[in-house]
This record gives sequence, C-alpha cells and structure tokens, in this order.
Amino acid sequence: MRPLCPCWSCCCLLLVFSLGVLGTPVAPKAAPEQVHLSYPGEPGAMTVTWTTWVPTPSEVQFGLQLAGPLPLRAQGTFSPFVDGGALRRKLYIHRVTLRGLLPGVQYVYRCGSSQGWSRRFRFRALKNGPHWSPRLAVFGDLGADNPKAFPRLRRDTQKGMYDAVLHVGDFAYNMDQDNARVGDKFMRLIEPVAASLPYMTCPGNHEERYNFSNYKARFSMPGNNEGLWYSWDLGPAHIISFSTEVYFFLNYGRHLVERQFHWLENDLQKANKNRAARPWIITMGHRPMYCSNADLDDCTWHESKVRKGLRGKFYGLEDLFYKYGVDLQLWAHEHSYERLWPIYNYQVFNGSREMPYTNPRGPVHIITGSAGCEERLTPFSLFPRPWSAVRVKEYGYTRLHILNGTHLHIQQVSDDQDGKIVDDVWVVRPLVGRMMYL
Repeated sequence: MRPLCPCWSCCCLLLVFSLGVLGTPVAPKAAPEQVHLSYPGEPGAMTVTWTTWVPTPSEVQFGLQLAGPLPLRAQGTFSPFVDGGALRRKLYIHRVTLRGLLPGVQYVYRCGSSQGWSRRFRFRALKNGPHWSPRLAVFGDLGADNPKAFPRLRRDTQKGMYDAVLHVGDFAYNMDQDNARVGDKFMRLIEPVAASLPYMTCPGNHEERYNFSNYKARFSMPGNNEGLWYSWDLGPAHIISFSTEVYFFLNYGRHLVERQFHWLENDLQKANKNRAARPWIITMGHRPMYCSNADLDDCTWHESKVRKGLRGKFYGLEDLFYKYGVDLQLWAHEHSYERLWPIYNYQVFNGSREMPYTNPRGPVHIITGSAGCEERLTPFSLFPRPWSAVRVKEYGYTRLHILNGTHLHIQQVSDDQDGKIVDDVWVVRPLVGRMMYL
C-alpha cells in the first residue's frame, strides 16, 4: 500500500482541527464591551452603559489618577436584551450612574466586575449651571460601514475639543441586522468617542425594527420615555430630543404622536419660563421639516408630516416650535449638510439683509446627516430653494459652540477636504425680548 501524500495528511489534520473548533461552543464573555456615557440630566452625574454576554454584577470604579487604584465605587443594574432576530441573541446591558462628580474635573474609570473589567477610560464631568460655553459635535446617519467622518471625530475627541456628542438618529445601518451583530459592531466602533463624552441620541428611521428595541436597549437617555423623547440642560441652553418616527410608524401606536406632542408643549412652556437662566432652546429630531435634496423624502414635500402633522393638520411641529421660540433645530436623515435661512411656513425671516442671523425672526434649521454610512451621500436638487442658505454634499459633521446666552457658533467640518471648515455662521439673539416669535 502506498504511503499517504504528506500534503493529504496535512489537509486531513486541518479538516479535523477545523471541525473540532467549529464543534466547540465558545464560552460567553463576561468582560465589558461597547462602553459609552450619557448625561442623565442630573448635575454632577454621568451614566456608564456597557454590554456583556453573561449576567455579571454591574460596577464602576473611578478616581482622579491615571495610574494606581481607583478608590471610588458605584453599583448599578443590568437588563437582559433579547434581539428580535431569528437567533434571539441575548445581551446583558449594564447601567451605572456616577454621582457627586466635581464639575469640570477629569475622572478615570473602568467598568465590569470581578469576572472581567474594561480597560480604563477618561471623561470630564460636565460643568454645572448656565455660565459656561459647551462645545458639541453634531451629526446623524453614521454607519458601521463607511463611517467616513468618524476617524477625524475621534481625533477631535482625543484633543478635548468637545463636551458632548449629539447623534441625530440613524445608527449602524442597522443595529438589528445580522441578529444585532451590526449593532454590536457599531457600538464597538463608537466606543473611543462615546466612552469619553456623553453620547446623546434620538431615534431615526433605521432604528425602527422590533419597535426600536435595539435603540431603546442600548442607549441610556434621561427621562422615562425609553430615549424616544427627553430634554436636558447644558450651559445656557435647554436641549430637547424627540422622535420624528412616531409620525411614520403608526403601527406602533398613534397615541405616541399625541403623547409626545403634549410632552413637547409642556417642556417648551417650562423652558420659556426659564429663559433668563437658559436663553437658548435647541431641538434635535431625525427627519427634517425642510430640505432641498433630490429625492422623495418627507422633507421635500410641501406639507411634510413633521412640519404639518398627521393629515396635514394634527400635531404638526412647526407651529409649536415657532410659538415657543425654538432658536435652533438640528436634523439629519439627508446624507448631506444644509443650512437654512431663518424660516417659518416657507417665509424667510432674516434679522436683516446684512446680518441675517442676528436677532432672526424665525428658527434656524441645520441638517447634518453626512457622517458616513453604506448609503453614501444624498444629491441636492439642481436649483437651491429660496430658503436654503448653504448646501454641502461632502462627508463631515457639525461643531456647535454655545458661547453664552446671546451667541451660538455653528461650523461644518468637511472630511473630504481634510477637516476644512466649509460653513461658518454665528447666531446672535439679544437677551432682551427673547421668548416667542409671535
């Protein structure tokens, strides 16, 4: 009998080894991953959220020193999350809120348990009160694939350029895909930024699957509405996050449109009474009221649902936001950047010809959805609309500097042009006579 060829023997050994590996169940991981921060709306506090694959205790150890022991401890809870996909994959989402933080002080922390710890991260506690100047990174529509602007955003974060991130809907593309593995991939992607800054969110249309379950489970926003709508104070601004998606996915309940609308009105009433302390009111929602893109999205229609409401007359947001003097409205959804002139009901309400954004008589809209995803960029219509001031079809993100109670600075960073500032505008509103446009 002829001896076996050495090559054939090697192939057999590789096959047996492969079968053995494939047949061996992988031990679930107790080590934390997908670590991210959020601000719970409570001065001197920060919430840490992470994922494990087995149930473990939820603890954060933190302190002021980069090296050595972390003397402070905080405990929290975990919740099992079962994705709605065919595999019914189970994750354990941990939440721990740190309290008693000194404003503006840098902390070092790690999260987990004796079964496994994360690496050490750093964050700076938010300052308290209205008398400081927050800097934010603002964008929407960031995917796990083609996240073009994210490396630059990560470098900005490492330089300490921001106090918080506003992610205006659409994550991962999509978090539920591949039995939520795409969601895991995305949360690992953003960890270098989100574990260092409060990463504040609102839902977009790409989070809709299984009644927004991945979005609700993975993020920890203030309030008790599962992160669909909430508000918080940051320096001289009151920031309101809400869901445009309640207008489109009515199968999850028409009552959500009414509930959110009444919550918004109540919150805006309170914010207006507090204008002396926090003069700016800023909103963030995914789908814009207006846009001049070359597609058939809701914002291209004259009577858009977000603007005019259900059936063009119920629970529209433009009249509500105008009535209560919302200063700045942040949107995404269109994979481009567009700044509008101050606008209400298709009429431009510039402050003056020379200084249109000084004491504007209507809200300013910014659409910033070009951070990068698999769907690429969205083209614009050939001719800009009379209410459109600037249009940029390039990957990038927005910087928002709330300088004080009278001055806001908005810049658009182009990743295509190596970080060049391609839009730069100041919004100026005097403290006297603030409140409502009507």
